[in-house]
Amino acid sequence: MAIGHVRYSTAGSSMLKNVQPFVAGYRFGSVGVAHNGNLVNYRTLRAMLEDNGSIFNTSSDTEVVLHLIAISKARPFFLRIVDACEKLEGAYSMVFVTEDKLVAVRDPYGFRPLVMGRRTNGAVVFASETCALDLIEATYEREVNPGEVLVVDKKDGVQSLCLLPHPEPKQCIFEHIYFALPNSVVFGRSVYESRHVFGEILATEAPVDCDVVIAVPDSGVVAALGYAAKAGVPFQQGLIRSHYVGRTFIEPSQKIRDFGVKLKLSPVRGVLDGKRVVVVDDSIVRGTTSSKIVRLIKEAGAKEVHMRIASPPIIGSCYYGVDTPSAEELISNRMSVEEIREFIGCDSLAFLPFDSLQKMLASDSQKFCYACFSGKYPVMPKEVKVKKVGDFLDDGLNGPMDSIDGGWVRGPKNIDVEKEIDPLYQQSKI
Repeated sequence: MAIGHVRYSTAGSSMLKNVQPFVAGYRFGSVGVAHNGNLVNYRTLRAMLEDNGSIFNTSSDTEVVLHLIAISKARPFFLRIVDACEKLEGAYSMVFVTEDKLVAVRDPYGFRPLVMGRRTNGAVVFASETCALDLIEATYEREVNPGEVLVVDKKDGVQSLCLLPHPEPKQCIFEHIYFALPNSVVFGRSVYESRHVFGEILATEAPVDCDVVIAVPDSGVVAALGYAAKAGVPFQQGLIRSHYVGRTFIEPSQKIRDFGVKLKLSPVRGVLDGKRVVVVDDSIVRGTTSSKIVRLIKEAGAKEVHMRIASPPIIGSCYYGVDTPSAEELISNRMSVEEIREFIGCDSLAFLPFDSLQKMLASDSQKFCYACFSGKYPVMPKEVKVKKVGDFLDDGLNGPMDSIDGGWVRGPKNIDVEKEIDPLYQQSKI
């Protein structure tokens, strides 16, 4: 038995001590946990646990789960997990491992994906994406349902338990827009097909005379193929991405992000020179990356640059495990589409219309979370956002402990954070 975790820091800084899985020994043995998501009541839970004498080693929200399991009086082990999860609010897809059990759990809203598969030798596998199962030649069986706990051991095989009464699912639409790989099936839908249709909708609803369609690789590629097919215009590789550079939108400072864009994308002059170009990207977050891309393309000789974005404008920060910046930094929260067009320097700009997105999802549209597009949060954040502005860059802590608190940003404007957690808010340098 084994569990693993691909690090993507949303709560707690990017320090080595925050790397998962977390393993803890307690009175009934040891337990390991890996968590995808974000807990919106983390600070309240942590304050309660610290008041009762708990000692924390990390600044990650996942650590509270281990403490809640350790203090639970429930028997057997999976009931301690249920007991702990009843206190959690927000997004969590988690896997646990003990000496003899593998446990998978998903929050009642099913914000983040979690699937179960089986290898030919009968071994049970859990993963965030179905493409991970393909790599190890496991067959996809089903999703872990929202609010479900699955317990796997040698004696009883796979047992399914309903964790909590679950309301209507609120699955993250950003998985289909950006996060998941195109060869995955997420929330029962092909990611490739979703993105292709997003591109087709853009070509229908925001057409423009052009000579070539290009993508911002890699997440814009499938939508660009959909746009090109619908518009009857050739798709070309006008930007080449270096695969040796990380994501730029979560780099800690603007200067590093700007240089990162140049390192990451190189224009192909032969494709762009003298052409009217449609550029398809998955989303615009701060807008700084888009403005660099437009400049790169124009410097390569493009006559016109038309940006088409395969998502609606992002106006709200995510509290459920996507590392988006605070609402103040989101360009669509501050500017109109025309103002954004001017800022990034393109000749025209269009986003995927929100109502067209919902129409495309048809009967499933109510099952998705659109908080980043609408500002309507299924689970209301009750506290300062569990998110760092500029994570610590090294694997050790520089400066005093309260500098960690100083990096946190405020929740949505309609929440009175000060009233909710007055002492914590006062000490934060926001």
